[in-house]
Amino acid sequence: MKSIEIKGTAREIAARSSEQAKALKEIRKNNGVPCVLYGGGENLHFTVTNDMLRNLVYTPSIYLVNLDVDGKKVKAILKDIQFHPVKDTILHVDFLEVIDSKPIVMEVPVQLEGLAEGVKAGGKMTLQMRKLKVKALYDKVPEKLVVNVSHLGLGKTIQVGELSYDNLELLNSKDNVVCAVKLTRAARGLAAKGK
Repeated sequence: MKSIEIKGTAREIAARSSEQAKALKEIRKNNGVPCVLYGGGENLHFTVTNDMLRNLVYTPSIYLVNLDVDGKKVKAILKDIQFHPVKDTILHVDFLEVIDSKPIVMEVPVQLEGLAEGVKAGGKMTLQMRKLKVKALYDKVPEKLVVNVSHLGLGKTIQVGELSYDNLELLNSKDNVVCAVKLTRAARGLAAKGK
């Protein structure tokens, strides 16, 4: 898994919710994003700039985040992100501290490999699950899950239950379809002529 460095500044949490809302509004007005780090005992509240998050958020890749909050260094993963419903700006980010001996759960991108038999016969390949949820130690999580589709015929699918990877547990429902070769009109026509 790739890593990315993010520097932040610790922030205080106001006792009253009205003061808290005012403080968060001020952070966002100054190009900041309020963040929370969970999982390491006591939660750590901090602020980072929008620019710091750009390469972490707007990418299909997954990253191990090397957080540096006022000199305190922690390994973490991006757990949740909230966007403004209209402007699509980042409102809040949750990070989860990574502990070497404790498995983490995260979504990993799926990459299809090979030319399916069904595509050669005129079908169309569709990727129905762009990411799969996995559970593993952080150093065992791959950058992507490669699915070989060479053997896939017309009208056939690959389900989560048919996949397995070393040191990973797939958490999606076993009957979820990851990818399929759909029949196209051209493929139906070829099949009809072949009869």
